Amino acid sequence: MLVSADVVGAPCWLSLAARDRKAAERFYGAVLGWSYRPSGLGRAITVAEHDGVPVAGIAEVAAQLAVPVAWTAYFAVADADAAVARVRERGGTVGVGPVPYPPQGRAALASDREGAVFGLWEGQVTAGWKVGGAGAPVWLELHTRDAFDAALFYGEVLEWIDNEAGCCEVSYEEDRVVLRQDGEAVARLDSGPVEAGSPQPQRRPRWLVHFRCAALDRAVAAALDHGGTVVEDTGSLERREVTLQDPDGALFTLDQAPS
Repeated sequence: MLVSADVVGAPCWLSLAARDRKAAERFYGAVLGWSYRPSGLGRAITVAEHDGVPVAGIAEVAAQLAVPVAWTAYFAVADADAAVARVRERGGTVGVGPVPYPPQGRAALASDREGAVFGLWEGQVTAGWKVGGAGAPVWLELHTRDAFDAALFYGEVLEWIDNEAGCCEVSYEEDRVVLRQDGEAVARLDSGPVEAGSPQPQRRPRWLVHFRCAALDRAVAAALDHGGTVVEDTGSLERREVTLQDPDGALFTLDQAPS
């Protein structure tokens, strides 16, 4: 499916840059129950699926491209070149691209003014993929110093502000900015104490991906058994969140699914 007006600005894909793709597949298969298939973009990239539904891409590119091992959320844009220009005009940084991925589209990696990395995608999007979908990330969270300032940056870069009939609705709730697509919350921008040079990666400005688990304790145990580490364990029994690092160092969060 090509990017259309109701998709532009929305999260459209999730990708893990890994050093060892096979090890990453084993880890996330054990923790989240994913299976894998070829991506069609080369042997170094596979597509993770949950019950046959595409969830994310896993690429063995961290070592070759000297990029950090991390999960990256991609946002759909109508024109990657124009979006990259908007990033630079508003004080962000473009690290890679736009790079062609024929015949699907073009991608770029950028960072906002605080240093949080995100992706831009122009071209075909995976039909049926959306935040909150089956096996997909339940939502995305931006840790940043000032959520309102970040909302202005992303609103202009991703055209949240200009898309009157587009994908996204932005609301301001206390110190948070919430992005909704079709009425469903897909991302949250949180103000908080962050520091670009912090030795704790979870304290740096970043986009963090959340996955929902029906059996959270079992998933955490599987992560530990396969070389992961617990970074934070917060919340209550009804709304518990556990942030982990996979064996390569990529951060992600598991949320307790409602009973």
